[in-house]
Amino acid sequence: MTNHVNFTEEFSPPSYEEWRGEVDKALKGAPFDKKMTNKTYEGITLQPVYTRRDWQQQGDPSGFPGAMPFTRGQSASGNRVADWQVRQVVTYPEPKDANEIILRDLQRGVSALTLRFDQAARNGLDADNSAAEGAVAMDGIAAYSVDDLDLLLTEVHLNLVPITLQAGAQFLPASACLMALWNRRGVANDQALGSFNADPLGALAATGQLPVSVDQALAAVGELAVHTAATYPHVAAVGVDTSPYHNAGSDDAYDLAAGMATAVAYLRAMTDAGLGIDAACRQIYFTFPVGCDQFLSIAKVRAARKLWARVAEACGASEEARAMRLNVVSAMRMMTRRDPWVNILRTTVACFAGAVGGADSVTVLPYDVAFGETDELGRRIARNTQIILAEESNLAKVIDPGGGSWYVESRTDELARVAWTAFQGIERAGGIAASLADGSVAATIAASYAEREKNLAKRKDPLTGVTEFPNIAETLPDHEQPDPAAIASIATERLSTTRAAGNAEPLVSALSASGNIAALVDAAAAGASIGQLATQLAKASGSTSASVDALPTHRFSEQFEALRDDSDGHLAQTGKRPSIFLANLGPIAQHTARASFAKNFFEVGGIEGLTNTGFADVDECVQAYKESGTTTAVICSADAIYSEMVPSLAPALKQAGCKYLFLAGHPGDKRDLYTSAGVDDFIFLGADVLAATQTTLRQLGVI
Repeated sequence: MTNHVNFTEEFSPPSYEEWRGEVDKALKGAPFDKKMTNKTYEGITLQPVYTRRDWQQQGDPSGFPGAMPFTRGQSASGNRVADWQVRQVVTYPEPKDANEIILRDLQRGVSALTLRFDQAARNGLDADNSAAEGAVAMDGIAAYSVDDLDLLLTEVHLNLVPITLQAGAQFLPASACLMALWNRRGVANDQALGSFNADPLGALAATGQLPVSVDQALAAVGELAVHTAATYPHVAAVGVDTSPYHNAGSDDAYDLAAGMATAVAYLRAMTDAGLGIDAACRQIYFTFPVGCDQFLSIAKVRAARKLWARVAEACGASEEARAMRLNVVSAMRMMTRRDPWVNILRTTVACFAGAVGGADSVTVLPYDVAFGETDELGRRIARNTQIILAEESNLAKVIDPGGGSWYVESRTDELARVAWTAFQGIERAGGIAASLADGSVAATIAASYAEREKNLAKRKDPLTGVTEFPNIAETLPDHEQPDPAAIASIATERLSTTRAAGNAEPLVSALSASGNIAALVDAAAAGASIGQLATQLAKASGSTSASVDALPTHRFSEQFEALRDDSDGHLAQTGKRPSIFLANLGPIAQHTARASFAKNFFEVGGIEGLTNTGFADVDECVQAYKESGTTTAVICSADAIYSEMVPSLAPALKQAGCKYLFLAGHPGDKRDLYTSAGVDDFIFLGADVLAATQTTLRQLGVI
């Protein structure tokens, strides 16, 4: 006979106070807040454990999916009926070759496309314009007309595949070309899918320039939205992409705040143009970057919907119109050029978080995106990451799987509250445009990133493969990159053919500053290029261009990778890497821990650690140092051996030509003793790795 034991009756659950008492005992007097909590860049304190006391469920504050406050999803069915859209960004500059990439991606699981125009088109220049030199085929597709788009999207079923544009400040000419293509292909208005993605404030933040005034650009947003709402029921006119703020170093709460402030500016522009608030809300498609902090990213996606629902409610939108349409993109700033295969893991976590958070579409950047144009392997892994998570891991089968978690709910709410406060601050300062112009956005983000840089430098924020476990002998991907000059020549020939076949000039000349959407489409259909349309629109506006200081672009690994690049250059020039001698003292058991730490520490900066099995006396160590051929060294051993040998070893190494001498380990109260003997610096957990490796490379004459 089996005896059944009910553990919930035999053992009563401990209270939070009882648990806290046990923790305090384990801490042995150390402060709880210092040892057991963490403060995020958003200023939120993370607790070591969350219970029902951290999330009061009375009144169902997160609601149901598809209902206020939309924290749990914008639709009642979430992604359960159909998986989220697998969105891929197309950047390959030659349209014909890019078409082959697109068709391959669509055949293998991609379900939505984002087309990024090159720098020339985003600046309102055609390939045959001398001012476009150096911008053609840079960071995007060399497409300048409806014919170019037609070539790019050959055999793509435009009634099935949503198309989103990334044209920066030239959203009107680019949108006109896409509308002209829909007309050419016979795509009915109610079958067209996608987003024109008009986001002039995002372009201003990223580039520092608009071809017209901010007011004129916002008026164009309103005009495009009115036309889109009346013509294309399944197309959004407006995009809010916070990547410029995120890539500049913003924390995630301020990133959300900037997104809300930008959306409010566009709501005002659309309602000023005559749209009702519900229609205006439906014209916006949001894009937020997320990193590989899993729970922060899940909370960010959920908080974004909650914030937008509150904004839309305050503006008078109906409950149905408060639902946010949201694309999540894996953050560019976390992508590394060193050990880039780790990026596959980073983007997997970001994709997982976006899916769990309930994004409508997800964009996974290829693992090798930091090298320039990616290859087929990078694109295949990016799309298959999404497909595996959706179809094999079944993430979409449960709506808001984090819902009800005390931690996820609490963190979502705290993040939303911090973001709301930041959003109110931007609005009090006059809105996002005014805050960009007066530099307050840049200053806020710079202060946030400065704190992060300190933590990156000290490896408090570790970067696997870069600041942790570096492989200085790795072989990096070497993709053949497109030839901009050749692509510019081909693009110029296409433009010549397009212009000869059409008669766009009279239509372009007739364009005025407003009321132009239908006329723009007619001109594009007749062969007008993006450059022609952009020039005429700027001329007709009669306004001066807008200018602010562009936000910087950062990747977390950039400073360390610069040192690795310097090391590679030194290797190419001299045949060997910069190196540091590991003065290992005593038997292996005594020095191995600190020797391993020191080798890893310096190889972060591309400095090869010249190791050995250890030395029993000073003379033996000094002789090995002389034979090493380097001018820097780090002493590695146990504290007891340091006390015995460093006072004699340090001056001997200096006498032997060591220009800069480190000691591995915190010196404690013996700092003065060791420095007086000749030790220049100390490396230990929490030390500034970036500064130490920069110093070493300078001493070695590498930088």
